[in-house]
Amino acid sequence: MIGLDLSFFISLGDTPPVSSEVLKPLFSIRSLMKLVVSQIGIVGEIPSDGFANFTNLVYLDMRYNFFNGSIPHLFHLTSLQYLDLSGNLFEGTLSSEVGALQKLKTLNLDGNLLHQQIPAEIGNLTRLQQLTLSNNKFSGRIPSTVLNLKDLAILDLNNNSLSMEIPAGIGEMSNLSTLDLSRNKLIGGIPLSVQKLSKLEMLWLGNNLLSGVIPLWLFHIKTLHYLNLGGNNLTWNNTSVELAPKCKLSQLSLSSCRVAGRIPDWLATQKSLELLDLSENELEGTFPQWLVEMDDLEILILSGNKLVGSLPPPLFQSKTLLTLALSRNNFSGELPENIGNATALEILTLSNNSFTGSIPQSITNMYYLTLLDLSHNNFFGSSFPIFPDVSLQFVDLSSNEFTGEVPLTAFGGNTWVLALGQNKFSGPLPNNLTHLGELVHLDLQSNTITGELPESLSQISTLEVLNLHNNSIGGSIPEALSNLRSLRGYVDIFLGWQKYEELNVNWKKSVQGLSSLSLDIYCLLDLSENQLSGEIPESIGELKGLKSLNFSYNQLTGMIPNSLGELDSTETLDLSHNKLSGVIPPSFAKLQQLTVLDLSNNKLEGPIPRGSQMDTMADPNSYANNSGLCGIQIKVSCPIPPPEYEHSPKNPQQRKSEEEKWFVLEGAGIGFSIGFVSTIGTIYAAGYFDRPTPRCHRSYRRRHQV
Repeated sequence: MIGLDLSFFISLGDTPPVSSEVLKPLFSIRSLMKLVVSQIGIVGEIPSDGFANFTNLVYLDMRYNFFNGSIPHLFHLTSLQYLDLSGNLFEGTLSSEVGALQKLKTLNLDGNLLHQQIPAEIGNLTRLQQLTLSNNKFSGRIPSTVLNLKDLAILDLNNNSLSMEIPAGIGEMSNLSTLDLSRNKLIGGIPLSVQKLSKLEMLWLGNNLLSGVIPLWLFHIKTLHYLNLGGNNLTWNNTSVELAPKCKLSQLSLSSCRVAGRIPDWLATQKSLELLDLSENELEGTFPQWLVEMDDLEILILSGNKLVGSLPPPLFQSKTLLTLALSRNNFSGELPENIGNATALEILTLSNNSFTGSIPQSITNMYYLTLLDLSHNNFFGSSFPIFPDVSLQFVDLSSNEFTGEVPLTAFGGNTWVLALGQNKFSGPLPNNLTHLGELVHLDLQSNTITGELPESLSQISTLEVLNLHNNSIGGSIPEALSNLRSLRGYVDIFLGWQKYEELNVNWKKSVQGLSSLSLDIYCLLDLSENQLSGEIPESIGELKGLKSLNFSYNQLTGMIPNSLGELDSTETLDLSHNKLSGVIPPSFAKLQQLTVLDLSNNKLEGPIPRGSQMDTMADPNSYANNSGLCGIQIKVSCPIPPPEYEHSPKNPQQRKSEEEKWFVLEGAGIGFSIGFVSTIGTIYAAGYFDRPTPRCHRSYRRRHQV
């Protein structure tokens, strides 16, 4: 086979995007049988006749680029056996010529942005062995012609917008080993004909709108190893305690399937279980012994139930357990001292229970631990284990009873998210924080931290969220805070090819949200409710990426820096309850994204600036208890303002029109005198502009491969 593999040929780092024009020289190679141009960041459209010469092409892989426009003209390539266009930006329609691919064995259009129904002509591809159209925007029903694909072994349509029922005759596709219809909008029940699929190994129907009782005959398909029915409106028959499955499951998800009572005992017969997800059900009782003794179990998700009791120490003797998610139950007691014996554990979430005691020292033996969530419990203690500086990236210990100094030195340089808020930490922050060189999110709110802000805090260039709200921090705001480069512009962290708004586990096609971390989605700087004094540094205006700035409830003095008007991404600005004086900077008129403003309880005076967004900041409470503010926003007339407060020059006709508007709105409605109306009219700038506020925030998104 004559092949050309350019995958990863170009680094995606800081390299500029590569135009699709780069492919033109390849289109003349008539003898090419295999072409791979995946994951190299190519941008643009592919010429419609680009593949005209590739009559011998058997294998084409163009996944994970930035191709856009219509799907290239490929349907004359009758020798093609493998086609992968996943992870691009294609749109348009699939031509009816798709029926010409009679020799095609594999068609993969995974991960694009196609916006139409799956064409009925797909049924003409009678030699297909694998059909993958996942991660697109296909809508409508699954065409009945798909049942013509008798040789099909893999049918993967997951993560689209498909609706209506699963075709009733799906069981006639007798060679199916994988059927993945998950993450769509399918309705109805599971077709009876599925039980005829004697070769079926993987059935993924999770996260649809399916309804009805889960049929027990599913568990009599002997070849079945992977079953995901979670996230539907399906109901488990809780009286079926005598179920004797004929299958040997490796994965089972029955999340949100109304499974009630004790964890079903028939699961003890599934000795090969690697993943068990029974989250968001109505399970009660304690941790069963047989579940502890499952030797192959790698992922156990029981979050969102009513389970009670303490955790059995033998659970942590497992050398295979990778994920343990027990959040939102009624577990209690102390964590077993041998918790660190589960050395393979990568994700541990125990939030929203009633655990108590201290964190066992042995937890530092979990060398691969990446996510630790112990929030919303009753843990206490003033000494912390020193975690190894290896894998731990996400830590949430918030809403507990921890005391002593803030344990920032207990965490290593790989930590991205550190949430320690709503505890009883006291004393000053450590002087040297430079070891937290990868930190993105630091939340220490609602403790009793004292002292001043250390200069080293400004050296964590990756920091995007800093929340020190409701402490007792004094001193001035450091000028060096402007060194926080990630608050100076939009910074996105790519964590794999797919992005998620919560931390997830992707394990052999199982995607499950695990974390209860309440991560701020904004670039945020919150120093409110402390004892900060002095002036707001002019350099704060350099933090261009800020979405939310909150310095309220301090003792700040001086004038509001004019540079704050340069925070053109800011949506929320709160400087209330300080001792700020002078005028509101005219530069505030440039804050186009502003939706929330609070300047109340200061000593501000003069006209409130005008501008498209400032004109909408008309809540009197936002300006209350200042010494002399005036303006249209609070309906208090001002003397004739200086020119710099005018939003734009206006000719006499414009001014006359605005005076008339003001007369209609205020004079007629409230009964003010004509003279007063005229005075107000001379400073009235035209119109209220309701603009949608772009929410181009970044979020913490991670797909964790296990």
